[in-house]
Amino acid sequence: MPRTRVHKTERGKSNISLYEQAYDTIKNENVSIRAAAKKFHLCHVSLMRYKRKRETSTNATVAMGYRSCNQIFSTEEEEVMVKYIIKSADIYYGLSTKEIRRLAYDLVKKYNLRRPRQWDDNQQAGKDWFSNFMKRHNQLSIRCAQPTSLSRATSFNPANVKIFFDNLTKVLDRNQFEPNDIYNVDETGVTTVQKPDRIVARKGTRQVGSVTSAERGTLVTVTVAVNAIGNSIPPMFVFPRIRYQEHFIRDGPVGCTGAGNASGWMQESEFLIFLKHFQKYTDASLSHKVLLLLDNHSSHISIEGLDFCKANGITMLSFPPHCSHKLQPLDRSVYGPLKKAVNSACGAWLRTNPGKTMSIYHIPGIIKTALPLSLTQNNIQAGFRCTGIYPFNRESFTELDFAPSFVTDRLIDEDHRDEPLPQLNNRTKSNNMLTPNNAVIPSTSRESEASESNTLSPEVVRPFPKAPPRKITTKGKKKRKSTIYTYTPEKNVLQAEYDAIKKKTVKKILKISDERQGKSTTRKRRQKKHLDTSENDEEEEDEADYFCLVCLEHYNKSRPGEKWVQCLDCKYWSHEDCTTQEDLYVCHNCQSE
Repeated sequence: MPRTRVHKTERGKSNISLYEQAYDTIKNENVSIRAAAKKFHLCHVSLMRYKRKRETSTNATVAMGYRSCNQIFSTEEEEVMVKYIIKSADIYYGLSTKEIRRLAYDLVKKYNLRRPRQWDDNQQAGKDWFSNFMKRHNQLSIRCAQPTSLSRATSFNPANVKIFFDNLTKVLDRNQFEPNDIYNVDETGVTTVQKPDRIVARKGTRQVGSVTSAERGTLVTVTVAVNAIGNSIPPMFVFPRIRYQEHFIRDGPVGCTGAGNASGWMQESEFLIFLKHFQKYTDASLSHKVLLLLDNHSSHISIEGLDFCKANGITMLSFPPHCSHKLQPLDRSVYGPLKKAVNSACGAWLRTNPGKTMSIYHIPGIIKTALPLSLTQNNIQAGFRCTGIYPFNRESFTELDFAPSFVTDRLIDEDHRDEPLPQLNNRTKSNNMLTPNNAVIPSTSRESEASESNTLSPEVVRPFPKAPPRKITTKGKKKRKSTIYTYTPEKNVLQAEYDAIKKKTVKKILKISDERQGKSTTRKRRQKKHLDTSENDEEEEDEADYFCLVCLEHYNKSRPGEKWVQCLDCKYWSHEDCTTQEDLYVCHNCQSE
C-alpha cells in the first residue's frame, strides 16, 4: 500500500451543504431520495445514510465522507505525544525515529488500543504510521543533533547565568566601559588536516573522496580577541615547538605574534605573552581601563597574569564554567564561520600546491586568508548582542535555553521547570481490541467504549531522564564560577590557592629527592657486593630518565613490544608511532631550529 494514496474519484468529498439542501428538498417538496440525489449530484445511498443519521441523531451537525480508519491515536492523544517529543529534544534527550516508533507501541499496549499485527511482531510501530504522523504534525522535523557534553548541558542554568550578569553589572557600573573597551578573548585549535567542503560528483557514486594533507593533523592554537563594536586585534599563535622562532608567523596577519611549547596549547607563560600583546593594541592603562571577558581555563588565572592586568588597567571577568557555548560572543558567531573559512582556504592551498604536505608553518597564512571572511563587524556585533553582553540584556535567554538543566539538580529554580504534560484518557479493552495472544486488524470503525477513567501520559511509559542529587565532596579539582579576578579579594583567594599548591609541590620535590638519595646509597652498596647487578640497575635507572619528545610519556611506561626511534641530531628518543616513521628520523625540535 502506498504511503500517500491519491484518490482518483471525487467520492466522499461532497460538501456537507449539498446533503443539507437535498434533505430539505425531500422534506419540504416531498421528493424521493433518488430524485433529490440526482438533482444535487449525490450518491442516493449516501443521501439515504445522511437522512437516517439526521433523523436519529441528537446532534445539530452530521459528519459525512471518508474517515481515516487506520489512525491509531486520536488527535488529542497525538498532540500530547508531540509535546512530549518536543520537550525531550529541548532537554537534549531527543528521540530518534525508532525510539518514537517504540514509544507508540508501548503506548498502545499501555492504553490497550487496536493496532496492526505487524506492530506486535516487530515490537514497534510501522514506518507508514511514523511517516503519516510526521506529515500530520509539521512542527516536527528530523534534525541532526549537535554533540553537547553533559557538563555544558547542565551547567547553563538560571543560577549560574544570574551570577555572571550580576558581576557584569557591577563591573559596568563601577567603570562605565564604552563598547570599544569591552573585549572577549578565546582560543581555538586549527589543524593541518581540514574537513573537506561539499563537492559536486557523479550521481550514484557510493563514495566520493577529497584530498587532505595527512591522515592525522598537527594542531596550532589561535587566540583571537574582539570588542563590542566589531573590531579585533591581531591574533596570537601557539605552536607545538619548544624553541619558537619569529619566522613561524612571517606569512600570518599583520601585527600577529606567536609562542611555542611542547603541547601547542595555551599555558600560563604564553597567556602572559598574549596579555602584553593585548595591552599593546588596546592601549590599556590605569587611566584607560578595558574589560576582558574570558573562560575559566587554568592558564588564564595565573598570579603573574593577574598582576600584569591590575598594573595595566585590564579588568578580567570570567564566564561560568561550561557556559561559553552560550555566553561567549566568539563561540556564538565568529568561530563557526572561521572554521568554515579555514577549511575552504586549506582546500584551496592543496589545489594550488599539488603533491605537497601542509605543515604547521602554513597555518598563519591560512588564518590570514580566513580571518577577514569571519571576523566581520556584523558577526562580532551579533555575538555580543545574542549573549546579552552589549547592549546589556539580562533577559536574552529564555526558559527554552535553560531546558537541558531540567535533568539535574544543579542550582535550578523550580519556577523554571516546565509544567507537566497533559494526560491522556485511557481507553479500555473492547470486544475487537488486541490481547497479547489475539491480534486483530483494526476495523473501519473507531468506536470504543471506555469503562475506566484512569489518566496516563507518555511520561508513565517513558519518564524523562532525571539525575539523582549530587554528593557534595571536597576532593578533586575546585569548581570555579563567574568571578572578577582582578578585584583584590578574588586575587587574594587565588594567591592563597597558589601558595598552597606551591607548598605541596616543594614537599613533593623534597620527598622525591630523598627517595633518589636513598636509591643512590643502595646502588653504591650494591656496587661493592655485586658489580654485574649494579651495571644492570644503572642501565635501568638511565632508561627511566628517557621520555618521548612528542607525547612526553616516560620510557618505563611503554607497552610491551613498543618501538622507539632516536633523533639523529639531539640523540633524544620518541615513540615510532608518534613520528612520521622515516628511516632517518629528525625530531620536530631540531627541525624548527
